[in-house]
Amino acid sequence: QVQLVESGGGLVQPGGSLRLSCAASGFTFSRYAMSWYRQAPGKERELVAAITSIGGIKNYADSVKGRFTISRDNAKNTVYLQMNSLKPEDTAVYYCNVKYNALNYWGQGTQVTVSS
Repeated sequence: QVQLVESGGGLVQPGGSLRLSCAASGFTFSRYAMSWYRQAPGKERELVAAITSIGGIKNYADSVKGRFTISRDNAKNTVYLQMNSLKPEDTAVYYCNVKYNALNYWGQGTQVTVSS
């Protein structure tokens, strides 16, 4: 079965950095695009970044362009989200996502809190 396990969240001061990881299993990772979403309290889940199967194309939400970088290591079945220059408004639960066989799969999420 498809499993996505996020890690790397935590509490960071404004201007700081974090790197999130998502370890995937249960499908042929190198054949699928991967995405990161986030959901802040009281808000809808939103797409943060996406990367194609071999990493040739990356897309970002306007709110994170120039600060976040998505990448993947197909040998390790892992997708990453490097987050720099973090702002309080980046506070949210971050989720890894794959659309596999027309179904969306999600990890359990990892909390990112940006606060002084």
